Amino acid sequence: MTNNVYGIDLGTCNMKIYCKATGKILNEKNTIALVNKDQIYAYGDSAYAMYEKAPEDIQVTFPVNGGVIADLNNLQNMLQIYLEKNVKGKLRGAEYIVAVPTNITKVEKKAFSDIFYKSKLKPKSVLLCEKPIADAVGFGLDVSEPTGIMIVDIGADTTEISVISLGGLVLSDLLHYGGNKIDESIITYVKRKYNLVIGQKTAQAMKERLGSGVPGKTETMGVVGRDVVSGLPVEIEMSAAVVYEAIKDHLGTICNAIKMILEKTPPELAKDIVHSGIYITGGGSKIHDLDQLFKEVTGIEINTCENPEECVVRGLIKIVSDSKFKNLPFSMKSNILI
Repeated sequence: MTNNVYGIDLGTCNMKIYCKATGKILNEKNTIALVNKDQIYAYGDSAYAMYEKAPEDIQVTFPVNGGVIADLNNLQNMLQIYLEKNVKGKLRGAEYIVAVPTNITKVEKKAFSDIFYKSKLKPKSVLLCEKPIADAVGFGLDVSEPTGIMIVDIGADTTEISVISLGGLVLSDLLHYGGNKIDESIITYVKRKYNLVIGQKTAQAMKERLGSGVPGKTETMGVVGRDVVSGLPVEIEMSAAVVYEAIKDHLGTICNAIKMILEKTPPELAKDIVHSGIYITGGGSKIHDLDQLFKEVTGIEINTCENPEECVVRGLIKIVSDSKFKNLPFSMKSNILI
């Protein structure tokens, strides 16, 4: 395996690219601003800055929706431009390993390969790897052992709850529910309680600063929105208690899904999970005291890590670098294990 390898996690909100040669992770918003329907005007963080602010002739889109590719052509063009501009290493003839969600169709998985095979990059190979397995490896766990590992990955549009053993998925549930739904619940609650219409970015900022898995947080922040009655912009001081009330039911949905997977887990694997704890990753796992909530619900220790949103992409490079993980990635081109 050469150094000319790139690990790629195309999330709904962010795309993460790990270059093995430099050891650096590029983390950029997975957003495209289009003019004339198909001409890229901006991409990444600069396109996301235009979201909810752009005029009618500029369309800001998210090419990955619900964990799957919704706009292959524009995503392909953006990815190629971004790689050529930001990656110093050789791109043509490189090896790419891409994380894919569980419980999606073969056609949807193949689209992740086609982005590279049908591009000008002319890759040497494109391997795919299930996200929960890459997550666990990125956490520093040895997934090839006959030991039960439970991973909860809370992304923007999806939450994946998986039990892994011997390099495979024993149980897995993909909820079409994540950080974006939590943001929407804040928007709905603030509108109903305060007659105030706020944007998605404001709701996200409230979640990141005031959100908590358990009650008791005392911070506040000023929020600007449009008053439903007067139609004028107003600023209101919002407390953490407001955000907790807005998101508690949605966090409860994730808790129930975790409990359902635990109920289905074979006893010997459940014993391993009780001893090692549950591992939570993804950008949504950064909600304050979320680990405490999960521990109260399950009675099991919760393990967290730094930069949980980059856990998958770190795992991808470990998988292609370590020979003991050689059977984990697969190719959709030949549809056999590599």
